Amino acid sequence: MKKEEALKATFATILGLILVFPIYYSLAASFFQVHQFFAYPPQLLPTSLSLVNYARALKESPLARFMFNSLYVSVVGSAIRMSVAILAAFATAYFTFKGRDFLFFLILGTMMLPSDALIIENYLMVRRLGLLDTYLGIMAVYLLAPVQMFMLRQAFKSIPYTFKEVAMMDGCSDFAFLTKIVLPITRPIVLTLSLHSFVTIWNTYLWPLLVTNNPQMRTVQVGITMLGYTENLDYGPIFAAISLVLIPSLILFLLLRRYIVEGIASGSIVG
Repeated sequence: MKKEEALKATFATILGLILVFPIYYSLAASFFQVHQFFAYPPQLLPTSLSLVNYARALKESPLARFMFNSLYVSVVGSAIRMSVAILAAFATAYFTFKGRDFLFFLILGTMMLPSDALIIENYLMVRRLGLLDTYLGIMAVYLLAPVQMFMLRQAFKSIPYTFKEVAMMDGCSDFAFLTKIVLPITRPIVLTLSLHSFVTIWNTYLWPLLVTNNPQMRTVQVGITMLGYTENLDYGPIFAAISLVLIPSLILFLLLRRYIVEGIASGSIVG
């Protein structure tokens, strides 16, 4: 048994190092000087912790504006996305109305459609609505999330219906039952899905590239590709920008890691 546990621990450690190494190298390379990128053997540690690359990335490009755009779109988009998913999941889990099951399976059916197949029609719709170069245009395709709705519905249905009956007897409204009983019980799952939504919107590249022509409306993922340091093989500012982009996701992960573990333990996490 101890041998098996040791093998599992060794495998988990190796896998963890493989997953963490790109993040570490991005952080380390953000302090590299130009010649260190071409050193042989390759260097993994910076010779100094100078913030010159970070200063250049912020000064020589509108990186701060890009990060604000991404942060605004990710926070607001995730809030709307999760609000819609929570309300839809609650309705399909606790209410009985005509066509409920058909509507539910129709929404789930949209999961079978690849997003790339709809991107042209979505772009034409956003352009007809005059939403190009707007935050709403960037968020538009991420406001509805069938996967989140399905996962939340399954979590809500795990709560006994007698809870709702008792709450109704005590004069609790449907909205109060949702906010005071259902959401606190399923908080790990809700927070895990919220983090998933934030990271999904934060990391998106193709859609913001299509619907923004004004450089001031670019998101950070698009903005990084606009950095012109690759012409002289000076990668330091690019890695500095990448490191800054990683900060919001890492902070959220560290703050919510306990809830993520609880979500995984309950078997209710989106991959």
